[in-house]
Amino acid sequence: MKLDDFLSTVADSCKKQGPEQTIVLSSRVRIARNVKGYSFPGWAKKQERIRLFENVRPVIESLDEMKSSFSDSMDNLSSLEKQILVERHLISREHAARNSGSGLVLNKDESLCVMINEEDHLRMQLIQPGLQLDAAWKQLDEIDTRLEESLPYAFSRTLGYLTACPTNVGTAIRVSAMLHLPGLVLADQINQVVQAVSKLGMAVRGLYGEGTDALGNIFQVSNQMTLGESEKDIIDRLNKVLKQMIEHEENARASMVEKKPKIVLNQVGRAYGILSNAHSITSKETMNLLSMMRLGNDFGLFSKMRRSLVEELFISTQPAHLQKNVQDKLSAEQRDLIRADFLRGKLRSVSRPSDKFAEVSSADGDDSDPNI
Repeated sequence: MKLDDFLSTVADSCKKQGPEQTIVLSSRVRIARNVKGYSFPGWAKKQERIRLFENVRPVIESLDEMKSSFSDSMDNLSSLEKQILVERHLISREHAARNSGSGLVLNKDESLCVMINEEDHLRMQLIQPGLQLDAAWKQLDEIDTRLEESLPYAFSRTLGYLTACPTNVGTAIRVSAMLHLPGLVLADQINQVVQAVSKLGMAVRGLYGEGTDALGNIFQVSNQMTLGESEKDIIDRLNKVLKQMIEHEENARASMVEKKPKIVLNQVGRAYGILSNAHSITSKETMNLLSMMRLGNDFGLFSKMRRSLVEELFISTQPAHLQKNVQDKLSAEQRDLIRADFLRGKLRSVSRPSDKFAEVSSADGDDSDPNI
């Protein structure tokens, strides 16, 4: 099966809903595991990596959760297909650079992905919409327990699970959430909040993880420590931090509406004007302007616009997704032109934002209009 035939449309994948989704876009739990008797992927020779892949892949495919899954070796995927998976946050940028001896198994609803021979033999991640760290961990923990019955994990009674990178040793768990924080950015409070969160042992990164920018005012918050704490303690601590960040963002938004409503209206209005009229626009500018449109929708400034439209545009305007739609290799300049055309078409049915604030609500907007 080809990847294009397997993946859901961007529109369908963006309709998933979860708790606190106004601010928390998604929750992710990722665990690293290695199989006893094999070298870590970075040290293993090609034949050893291939042998591990061939031994591990059928075990993962046999899971009930992986019925009707997509499974393939990375060297069978094109560069474009790999980048599409990265843009949908289904695999890491590092895994996209892998070839022979590495692969992935992705379940039907695209919530569970197991990367084989990334930095570790297994990188398993489970993603849920909104704030659902506990539910994501419970499901992934059950899957991990069943896999451990068939695969001899590399484990130390004193250190815990052994991993290629020392910072992952122990529970080998990374718990993270994607947050949309335009209120804190506009109020010039984001640096203060990030510094406070960092002092609590959490990492704050950009849209695609370590070393990336917070495009579209989207920040990824995750634990840094994996040794010396239980999985439950790590998740509870991150949940507490996230709830505080949600509260700070809500307060920043409320304060902006009360004290500087014209600034918010100006930002939202400019974003809509540029996105719906531009004839050339970069990916970075698009993300930042879409962030303002999402904020405007949260404030009720766009009548009848469904929330999932902005989520859809976040992904559909990324380079690989644009290139896939035109079935041709594009230069950066060509992508900017096509991106602008695509945005104008998608926003044609969206009315200009109101200049008055409706009651601010965390409701998910109206998904009933199929034309928007």
